[in-house]
Amino acid sequence: MRDHVVVLTGAGISAESGLSTFRDNGGLWEEHSVYDVATPEAFARNQELVLRFYNDRRRQLESAQPNQAHRLLAELESRYRVTIVTQNVDDLHERGGSSNVIHLHGELTKARSSQHPELVYDIGYRDIQPGETCERGAQLRPHIVWFGEEVPMLDAAAEMVRTADHLLIVGTSLQVYPAAGLVYEVEPGVPVTVVDPAEPPSVSRARFIQKGACEGVADWVAGLS
Repeated sequence: MRDHVVVLTGAGISAESGLSTFRDNGGLWEEHSVYDVATPEAFARNQELVLRFYNDRRRQLESAQPNQAHRLLAELESRYRVTIVTQNVDDLHERGGSSNVIHLHGELTKARSSQHPELVYDIGYRDIQPGETCERGAQLRPHIVWFGEEVPMLDAAAEMVRTADHLLIVGTSLQVYPAAGLVYEVEPGVPVTVVDPAEPPSVSRARFIQKGACEGVADWVAGLS
């Protein structure tokens, strides 16, 4: 059986494709406080602003392209069983060729009912309009896990990490919980590597590659046996 490579990715991998990250800008995301655009309370308070914000993000995503790091991780599937666990809401891993992606924080290219969360729709890169409803009459909202909401894919992601033979962490500060806690699910003896150009986070027994995502992933892949 092929080794299982689990890759935990964050905003840093998408930043190299030109997508904005809020934690690099003083808690602002495209000049908006996350508390104005990324909480259930924000949606209740100003639905039009929140919808417009994510509509803009969707248009930005449509023009973005997967980078070398996305493509290299996809190419690993020819030699390994690979699971991508991403904190990102973009579809760059899928467009880069990865076939097994767990989105912890939702997906920008999907909408869901604001009252019936099981009703989820593929919308691609089009806008969600105020007054646009699910089949049961409730307003559609972005299929995004906002601050204060549960992370429904967390258990599935933890199970994948527990079965990893290699754990690679790319472009995440490991500051956002509960996702950051996944690193502690890895079994003893499993090699852990962190790729990040910033000051390395405190991950016990991890090897650090202090480079950007594209260069760092290339180095890591080259070193795999």
